[in-house]
Amino acid sequence: MSRLKIDVSYLVEQLKALLAIDSPTGYTDTIVRHVTTELERLGLEPELTRRGAIRAVVPGGRREGARAIITHLDTLGAQVKYLKDNGRFELIPIGHWSARFAEGGRATLYTEKGTYRGTILPLKASGHTFNDDVDTMPIGWDYVELRVDAMCWDRADAHNLGIDVGDFVAIDPQPEFLENGFIVSRHLDDKAGVAIALAALESLLSNEVTLPVDTHWLFTIAEEVGVGAASIVTPEIASMVTIDNGTTAPGQNSTEFGVTIAMADQAGPFDYHLTKKLVELCREEDIRYQKDVFRYYRSDSASAIEAGHDVRTALIAFGIDASHGYERIHVHALRSVAELATAYVASPMEIERDVEEVSDIEGFTEQPTNEAEMARRANNLPKQD
Repeated sequence: MSRLKIDVSYLVEQLKALLAIDSPTGYTDTIVRHVTTELERLGLEPELTRRGAIRAVVPGGRREGARAIITHLDTLGAQVKYLKDNGRFELIPIGHWSARFAEGGRATLYTEKGTYRGTILPLKASGHTFNDDVDTMPIGWDYVELRVDAMCWDRADAHNLGIDVGDFVAIDPQPEFLENGFIVSRHLDDKAGVAIALAALESLLSNEVTLPVDTHWLFTIAEEVGVGAASIVTPEIASMVTIDNGTTAPGQNSTEFGVTIAMADQAGPFDYHLTKKLVELCREEDIRYQKDVFRYYRSDSASAIEAGHDVRTALIAFGIDASHGYERIHVHALRSVAELATAYVASPMEIERDVEEVSDIEGFTEQPTNEAEMARRANNLPKQD
């Protein structure tokens, strides 16, 4: 085995720092600055797009046929949709998440005049006033409102405070890091993935690993709204591995331990050859893994393909319980995914044809079509009388 040791303490400390920074999609400047600073501290020279997606390249044996590891910095959140006559605020979600998990959430409201603290409450929030009506209210964003902790009793007060339509609302993560390795928090999707990427990078750089090709470490800022990797992938990248969450729910094969290798999501199957390589690396390096298929899920990989990038894609995931809600993960999965990421970027390049964007059939990949040995044996059995 050649897998690298991951500094789990560093990984966890990075996750704590990331969770402490609000970053709903559209309000990511602060976390971009934080991650850029950390990449520079590790010795890299990150580049930023106009809006703040980050690219940091670790040089390898050659530029063409490069690999990419991609995660996203943005999280779920909300925006002010309407200033209500009672001094509270109607909200719309940023990203796809249920108002069921917004109810009772503490939040920070970002305005031109500064921040305010507040709570997202159902429209009928007082049991002493509404009795059973509190329990029978429908669930949805039309049935919650933001109450800010300021002198705000009507629309005029809201305007005086500088609160306006479109202001961003960041939901408190409320993280807990337990001694048994479990981590419970909002926004582990995908700040845990970012921490994994940083820990993998730290291990590669500190061990001075020689890479066969350049590796691009990409951090996007709009994955939760479907944009993700659309504008960050460059032509020399031949394969891209996304690090994100894998849902551990009834009917899913993911767990909160080891690596979950996604075979498909709602955008379709992931690349056969790249996924197969990742599975083989788990076997060779004795990294616990399981495969899964996600029906209501898309990632940076989907946005890259839909934007027209001809790149092989795969998804390696840390198992997460209650995704887009009160999420829970385990350190074992974070370490396992980081180990696989390091093993992948250090592994030999096997599809030489991938160094060219377009070429002829020579060297083109081949998927197996032979009949299975057990099937052949069955076909040779004598017929029953």
